[in-house]
Amino acid sequence: MSRVAVRPYLVLKDEDGVYRVTVRSTRYNSQGYPLVSSEVLDDAFKTQSAAKAFVREQYRAEASDIAIK
Repeated sequence: MSRVAVRPYLVLKDEDGVYRVTVRSTRYNSQGYPLVSSEVLDDAFKTQSAAKAFVREQYRAEASDIAIK
């Protein structure tokens, strides 16, 4: 298992064809392994660019903080 933290924001296209944003947080257990919890936001976006712009504006995220799938 990798000990590298995941990017805190994930932009993912769902089965309906809209983009959704997942906010992830990483914490580490006593042995140093990452424990990731995530929450999918209710907001839906027509384009990937709109979703990324939302994350940058609302969460002040840098481009390196956003993962795309």
